[in-house]
Amino acid sequence: MLRDSILKKILRWGWSVALAFHAVLNVLFPFCASHIRVFYGGARPGDVGGPLVKVKRLRTLFPEQLWGFNVVYVLSNTPYLPDMAIALLKARGIPIVHNQNGVFYPGWYAGDWEAQNQRMARTFHKADYVFFQSEFCKHSAERYLGAREGAGEILYNAVDTEFYRPSETQAPRAGRAYRFLLTGKIDNHLFYRIASSLQGLAEAVRLGLDAVLVIAGRVAPDAQARTKALADELGIADRVRLTGPYTQEQAPTIYQGADAYVMTKHNDPCPNTVLEALSTGLPVLYSDTGGVGELVGDAGIGLICAQGWDEPQVPDAKAIAQGMLDIVAGHDMFSHTARVRAVERFDLRHWEQRHGEVFTRLIEERN
Repeated sequence: MLRDSILKKILRWGWSVALAFHAVLNVLFPFCASHIRVFYGGARPGDVGGPLVKVKRLRTLFPEQLWGFNVVYVLSNTPYLPDMAIALLKARGIPIVHNQNGVFYPGWYAGDWEAQNQRMARTFHKADYVFFQSEFCKHSAERYLGAREGAGEILYNAVDTEFYRPSETQAPRAGRAYRFLLTGKIDNHLFYRIASSLQGLAEAVRLGLDAVLVIAGRVAPDAQARTKALADELGIADRVRLTGPYTQEQAPTIYQGADAYVMTKHNDPCPNTVLEALSTGLPVLYSDTGGVGELVGDAGIGLICAQGWDEPQVPDAKAIAQGMLDIVAGHDMFSHTARVRAVERFDLRHWEQRHGEVFTRLIEERN
């Protein structure tokens, strides 16, 4: 474990050095102001995990330009640019846009959370513009990164509502178990998401609900073993499905195969998975912490949960069970509201438009 940690630090340091040289070499390239040319500060695209998915989506809308770029877009979770690179970019007058997600704090990060926040704060305070992913993101950034001077706005994450949409051929729920879905990358420190959902399901089944829990995504091996052991202990092994990792291209089918979504992660800032669920017409049962309530609104049920930053908090099993029963009872209303809310508030086109408007204005102001 220690060896892996040291290796990660070495790789991160090497990547930062490479980005510093990259910034120096870009000084030799002429500045292009004819159209938007974005560099994503060393962040990588991928299928699982908020930052990876966001970069993949952004690169589709605004293809990455490694040379001759005129805007740098930095995600708070991937603060790879070293101070030297930031200073060179600022000296050259290239606008920096910072996307602020969550911050580090004792309740979810076991390492040096203060040092991680210091790395994140470099571009947060020096950026020309900041997109906060939710009101909660803005509040937590001000708490842990300090008050910022400069322009910015709340811009929630977005979803392609044509790609994520309810299935037209989905089988009726009558005569089969109601399917709750949990997705994402579940490392060992997030096992409580699975544990709380299993405990709630067991209680709901005891109260007479015919339901199953589908867990889709990359689940750490230890967390998989603990999931199976806990399901056996609770007597619901036949009601739990671990379906494994999936790609973004496969994701709509995963959501269309479910009836409702469960999110008990504590203080989640603005999860893409919840937006994907809403867009697919899934009611959302969630822990009412972080920014999830801002997304869900009347399209689901928020469960009262202790607030705090020192350790993860989850609703108790009885509250989750009652929430499951209430979701099933109000399914049609919640489902309709979820789809409408996603299309009206979180469609990808608005997100793309705001990015383009800000990029264009910053480029024009630079000239």
